[in-house]
Order: sequence, then C-alpha cells, then structure tokens
Amino acid sequence: MIGAPPARQGEGSRSLGADGAYRPSPHSRANKIARLAWGSVWLLLFRPSPKPFHAWRRMLLRLFGAEIGPGAVIHASARIWAPWNLTMGTCASLSHRVDCYAVDLISIGDYATVSQYSFLCAASHDIDAPDMPLVTAPIVICAHAWVAADAFVGPGVTIGEGAVVGARASVFRAVPPWTVVAGNPARAIRMRRPAVAAAEATWHVEDRRRAT
Repeated sequence: MIGAPPARQGEGSRSLGADGAYRPSPHSRANKIARLAWGSVWLLLFRPSPKPFHAWRRMLLRLFGAEIGPGAVIHASARIWAPWNLTMGTCASLSHRVDCYAVDLISIGDYATVSQYSFLCAASHDIDAPDMPLVTAPIVICAHAWVAADAFVGPGVTIGEGAVVGARASVFRAVPPWTVVAGNPARAIRMRRPAVAAAEATWHVEDRRRAT
C-alpha cells in the first residue's frame, strides 16, 4: 500500500529489498519463541488481572527478565514487546494502554510516570537503505519525569530528570532536566517552577538515603 508505514519487524513482517526479495526477520529464533511465550502469558495471566494486582504483574514481568523496582505500577492493558528489555525504578508507572515497544532497552526511573496511550518506540527503520533494515536505540526516562497522555517518544531519546512531555507531544531528541516540552516535534516551552524542581530533588535525595 502506497504511503503505509513499515510493519513491525519480527511480528510476521519482513522487509522488502531493492531486488524485490523479502528479507528475513532480524530477530533470532530464541527471541521469537520468548516473545510468543510472553504474548501467551500477557493474554492469559497479565491482561485479565484486576486493576489492583500490580504485584502480580510485577512478578510476571520479572519472570521474563524485566528489572522492576518496588512499588512500580504497571496497568494490565500496558503492552511490553520484550520484558527483558524493560527496567523500572521504585514507584515508576506505566499507565493504561501504554505501548512499550522495547526492541531495545527502555529504562523508566524512580517515580517517573508514563501516562495512558503513550508510545515508547525503541526501534525504527533506516529509510536511506534500499531494504530499510531495522535500527534500534535505547530510551531513558529519568527519575520524576512525566510523559503525559498519548505522547510519542522515539528511539535514542533521553527524558531528563523531572522533565515533562506534554500530552500528544512527539519527542525525537533529548529533553533537558526539569524542562517542559510540547508539540510535534516537541519543543521546550518553559522550565518547571523552581519550587517544584527543588522539592522533587529533595524527595529524590531523601529516597536514596532511606534506601541506603
């Protein structure tokens, strides 16, 4: 179909080469089997779990290699492509229907929040190559940051500590700490209020002290 975006690699799709031949998926057989197993667990045990069962969902993700901190909140409708590429800190949150396309590493820091319908996309395609091969890069969302509803965060992006990504923003480059960005492509619109930044920084220091 003209104008259609490339389908996700490794989900039944293969890229079309310059010679018209289809290229095999870049994902290993082991990767595909692991994702098939996780998909079954997500469908049968994760997705139907009641809203308060965050500990149950944390346990399931850890069984598949995710690093999940204490008190992390993962809603049942959140989609995680490969749990072994996911790291979440203390009380970090993935809200309803977040799509965590963790082809590469995705790290969500302590007390960071990713709101409903957001898309964390750690992969894309090299559009300058004839067969458009899959390319990946990690996403880092630092402590106390907030990715608001329906935002898109692209591969290789770091959202700095305490930063805010506005609703429906599309982020393709790093966001400095304590900065508010909005729009498509996202642009800085202001800094967070100093009192909020100072308070959250203090909470972060106190949390680390308690942890030690």
